[in-house]
Amino acid sequence: MLGTIVNVATVVAGSCIGLFLKKGIREDIADMMLKGLALCSMFIGITSALEGQNVLITIISIVLGVIIGGTLDLDGKLNGFAQGLENKFKREGEKVSIAEGFITASLVFCVGAMTIVGSLQSGLIGDHTMLFTKATLDFVSSMVYASSLGIGVLFSAAFVFVFQGSITLLAQWIAPLLTDAVIAEMTCAGGLLIFGLGLNMIGLTKLKLMNYLPAIFLPMVLVPAADWLAVLF
Repeated sequence: MLGTIVNVATVVAGSCIGLFLKKGIREDIADMMLKGLALCSMFIGITSALEGQNVLITIISIVLGVIIGGTLDLDGKLNGFAQGLENKFKREGEKVSIAEGFITASLVFCVGAMTIVGSLQSGLIGDHTMLFTKATLDFVSSMVYASSLGIGVLFSAAFVFVFQGSITLLAQWIAPLLTDAVIAEMTCAGGLLIFGLGLNMIGLTKLKLMNYLPAIFLPMVLVPAADWLAVLF
């Protein structure tokens, strides 16, 4: 868990620095920074989505994912929890919600091959090199995101700990499922969600993206199923 702990620490440290810097940024500059981050999120989303190799798996993952997430009302539960945090931590006049900052940062920090492969290496062979590299990148990213999206980015450190830590601790059991093809499709589905985040940040859409979150994990089932069907037919 060393790699994950270091990664969480850099997110917390970077977020705290970003929150400190946020106090000295003019409102118009902060708004432009937010729009710039939206464009960056859309770019990250597009490049991640291009990792996918089977568009049908992506479509099925998104459709089934939103059915699962919508049925469980993941977005409603998160926003209810975030509302309680906002009542305690949100400053008067602040435009960005804690939920938006949390969801945006959580997906940006956790979607991608570096997260999955790095966590597997950490759990299987004790090699934390990739997660240390990711931690450095996340330190810089968390500063930038927190300076625009607020304290929700700091709380995303908890999601990073749970997500990466779970992969690390379960590495021996889930490693056979996380083939290169599965990781590519998981990255693709996650990339689409990050692109949707960018659209939300610009104000073009109001997608309840937390309800789409299960789509990231469905390729672990769908890719082997597709391979099995290809052998049969």
